[in-house]
Amino acid sequence: MKALASYLNDHLAGSVAAIELLDHLIKEQSGQRLEKFLVDLRDDIRIDQEVLQNLIGKLDLEESSMRKVSAWVVEKIGRVKISFGGDEAEDLGLLQALEGLALGITGKKLLWRALGTVERDLSPLQGVDLARLEQRAVDQFERVEKERLYLSREAFTDEEKT
Repeated sequence: MKALASYLNDHLAGSVAAIELLDHLIKEQSGQRLEKFLVDLRDDIRIDQEVLQNLIGKLDLEESSMRKVSAWVVEKIGRVKISFGGDEAEDLGLLQALEGLALGITGKKLLWRALGTVERDLSPLQGVDLARLEQRAVDQFERVEKERLYLSREAFTDEEKT
């Protein structure tokens, strides 16, 4: 169970970082085209985070405060990297932020799939619709990917015009 606790806490920490990043992006995109998209994505990730927290509790595992704090710090460092360069890098920074979120969502999809392999062995997992959670992650990824590709065009074509 130690390996499972570590695995689940790593994913929980990832969700903390994702929500922190999304909160920042929502402020940055207030009144802009992406604001609603980002709010909806954050809300979806919060719901998935709650599912994960409930699973950790049902499995009698402890949440790792250290991992959550580490994720918070890493997100703050990543935010500086994404916003470095001023206004001309805004589209690129947003593109990189969405790429980071897409990677995290892919990891979440793999989490639900991995848990499906031990569902029969761990009674607290029984009754959790892991296939639905995996599909939610696929849907979230597709939404992020659509916006990421749109921003790719903006970031790379605007650069050539200046």
